[in-house]
Amino acid sequence: MPVLEFIEGQAAEKRKSFLEILSRREALAAEHSQPNEGAERCLSELKRRGILFGIHTRNSLLSVQRALGQFRTVWAEDFRAIMTRDDSLPKPHPDGVIKASTKMGVSVEELMVVGDYRFDIIAGKSAGACTVLLTNGKKPAFLLEDPEPDHVVDRLEEILDLL
Repeated sequence: MPVLEFIEGQAAEKRKSFLEILSRREALAAEHSQPNEGAERCLSELKRRGILFGIHTRNSLLSVQRALGQFRTVWAEDFRAIMTRDDSLPKPHPDGVIKASTKMGVSVEELMVVGDYRFDIIAGKSAGACTVLLTNGKKPAFLLEDPEPDHVVDRLEEILDLL
């Protein structure tokens, strides 16, 4: 069971402490994280082309900020929308995709949701966005009932060819 759903199923008095533990662990992991291969080049090229981009994550804002601190040329201000679990229902619910499109000032149909997990594709498809599965050269873990992504790429830079 995914961790957020597990926490949600706990008694109210336990939820707060579980979320605090999760937030601390996420922040620590983010401090030691490295950007995905090609992420900085891909985002810099999107910026150069004037293409808006954002983040939609099940993580906390603090962990996102710490992970972005690992980049050398990309900053939080470069993202038109940063949607965390505090801003919307967590993926696979489409709420965050829909709210991100509003915040970005574009229709959901104009969005390309790029993600490396089945929840990303489910959320994007449910919202009506174009979806791209990033495999990083690994076999994805999907269930039979999961929707198919519109595109599959091994590396982030490949999405530039889809635009």
